[in-house]
Amino acid sequence: MYLSTEKKKEIFAQHGGVDTNTGSAEGQVALFTYRIAHLTGHLKKNRKDFGTQLSLQKLVGKRRALLAYLFKVDIERYRAIIKALGLRDIIKSI
Repeated sequence: MYLSTEKKKEIFAQHGGVDTNTGSAEGQVALFTYRIAHLTGHLKKNRKDFGTQLSLQKLVGKRRALLAYLFKVDIERYRAIIKALGLRDIIKSI
């Protein structure tokens, strides 16, 4: 399995504060980003794997929704997680 328990704990410790804080929006976004990167690599090798393609699209939608939530609730946390993960600014400021 590509995502072990230790790797999950490391991701949540790095972005969620502690490894047991699995519900934080920052930790979830970081986990989704890791999974999206893995699925993207898989799809580059297996172009016709449409099940994985659908899963990837769903994950991107979930990450986008969490980022929209962070943008609405606390803009500083949003900017910090965007910078930490190297994502481009998905939600445009008004």
